[in-house]
Amino acid sequence: MDEKRSRSASQTQPCPDPRGAAAATTAAMPSRLRHVMRMTLSLVVALVVLYHVWTGAPQLSRHGVATGPVSGINNANRLVPLEAHIISKCPDTRDALRELILPAMQRVHDKVDFKLNYIGTPTANDGVECMHGPSECLGNIIELCARELYPDPKINLGFIMCLTKDYKDIPKRALIEDCALEHAVDFQSLNECATRDDGAHGLELLRTSVERTADVWRHHRETLPRGF
Repeated sequence: MDEKRSRSASQTQPCPDPRGAAAATTAAMPSRLRHVMRMTLSLVVALVVLYHVWTGAPQLSRHGVATGPVSGINNANRLVPLEAHIISKCPDTRDALRELILPAMQRVHDKVDFKLNYIGTPTANDGVECMHGPSECLGNIIELCARELYPDPKINLGFIMCLTKDYKDIPKRALIEDCALEHAVDFQSLNECATRDDGAHGLELLRTSVERTADVWRHHRETLPRGF
């Protein structure tokens, strides 16, 4: 997983708007998008409150009859969906993780079904184009492998945050080894995941994740008011 390419100037610039991922590789993330990110993650607390109210209160059947919790069903298993969409080599990702995602997850990690997906552009040859080039694609794959191998957000988010603090050095081997050691992640398993089937497994993880982000953004455009 050594990365021998020199750092490009784009790695130190603000990250582009994911709405123009294919063309806007040098544009700064607009303040409106930052505001939306903050509003979305701030909404988590409200959703969790509603979740507790919903699970603790009598429920209405489709016939309008109030019913209590069904015997034998554990309401604690009803998790609130929470999803974030990031790129690995980006200062905005570092700030979002540090200021929004990690604090929220520390409070509600046992109440949410948390998913982390990546921003990019699927290509015609079943590949993926990443905003900051091939090194970012590899960084995204490493982080996806950490999630696959360690589903517990306390582990995979800690590892991802460790990498993101030094996002300019992603995916250098020394950084990955240090963060893996710090968060009890097996480096060899990460490497095997990323390179399995001559890299096809890692690429499939990334492409699936990128396609999920595209689907979410498409839904966002179709459901929110124009210009939001």
